[in-house]
This record gives sequence, C-alpha cells and structure tokens, in this order.
Amino acid sequence: MRFLSVLLLIAGAAIGIFYPWAMSNFSGNAIGTYRVYESGRFRPVTVQLAAGDAPVRVLVDLTARAERVAGQQRTVLTLTAASGGRTALASALSFNHTDTPRQASPQLLPDKIFRDEAGVIDRVTPGPYVFAVGPGDADGIDMRAVDLILRAGTGSIDERAQPAGYTLMGVGLAGLVLSLVFGRRGGGRPQNPNSQPPPPRWGRNGSPRA
Repeated sequence: MRFLSVLLLIAGAAIGIFYPWAMSNFSGNAIGTYRVYESGRFRPVTVQLAAGDAPVRVLVDLTARAERVAGQQRTVLTLTAASGGRTALASALSFNHTDTPRQASPQLLPDKIFRDEAGVIDRVTPGPYVFAVGPGDADGIDMRAVDLILRAGTGSIDERAQPAGYTLMGVGLAGLVLSLVFGRRGGGRPQNPNSQPPPPRWGRNGSPRA
C-alpha cells in the first residue's frame, strides 16, 4: 500500500503541477522576449505575427521586490494586444499564484522574477500586433523591469489536468499516512506461540525434583 501511495503522489504531481508548468513555459517555439518597462517607463512593442504562429501564448515576467508581490490580491499589471484596431487579448495580471519566483541576479538580492500568463491568442491575422503593458491598481510595487514573452504554436492545457492531479496527490498522501499509522500500530506480525518449545516440566506439579 505504501508503494502504491507513493506512485499516486508522483503521478499527481506530474499531472497537476509539472504538466501545466511545462506546457506554459516550454511548449511551442519562442517568438521573442521584449522589454516593456524599464527606468520607470512603460512602452508598447509591435511584433509581426504570422498565421502559422497561432496559437500564441503571451507571458509576462515581472522583476520586483518579492515581499511586495507575494500575496498580492490586486491587479499589478494590465496587458492588451491589438491588431488592425481590434483587441485580440486583454488581461489583468496579479502574479499572486507564483509560488517559486526566480532569482533576478546576485547583485539584486531583494528582487525576484515573477511570471504570469496573460492568455493565448488562438487565431492570428497576419500583420503587426501592438502589445501594451501598463500599471494596475496595486500600490507599493517597486518594479525594476517587465518583459513580454511570446511563444508560437503552443499546446493548450487540459483544464481537467490540475484537479485530477491534485486529487491523485490527495489520495496518495492519505494512503501514505494510513499505511504509516497502521504499520506502527501493528508492530509486526504476532509471534506464533507454537513456534517455541514449551518449558521443561519436572515433578508432579511442574517444579524441579529435589
């Protein structure tokens, strides 16, 4: 039972955690990374996209002090993508689900890099796309830099993956705990009283003869 529980934990982590992370960060081909905020200024970027790039996954990296971003419930950044005067994507980014931000650099120890997904452009009309990133309504965010990351031909994440993975992890963890609890209570197999010879009997009442 313990071995099966460990397998369920590993499978749940792979489906619920590693699979969505890998699909978001590594599926498809990189179009490019563009600096949209630096030295206190936001600036839009224009990227030429082709129909074959679809679907295009839009990611945003925020470099800021970790204590200001962690647990943030308000919108930190907003993003819009437009082509031919029509909005292709609009998103509000809070970065509050980033559990393990990356270290920015040894010179900027208080700063971390937080990544959030703005969304996916499913259909691409060939031509220039203007990506504009701006501040949200969160206060006190000491931003160092903001980068826009575009990936082409990315696979879509099955929405059932995370709930299924977390369920498997819960079942595996419960089974592991139960196996440990019952293993301690059992204390091993009971000893068979017939496995050892009876003590020697001497005399009528079982006491040694004088």
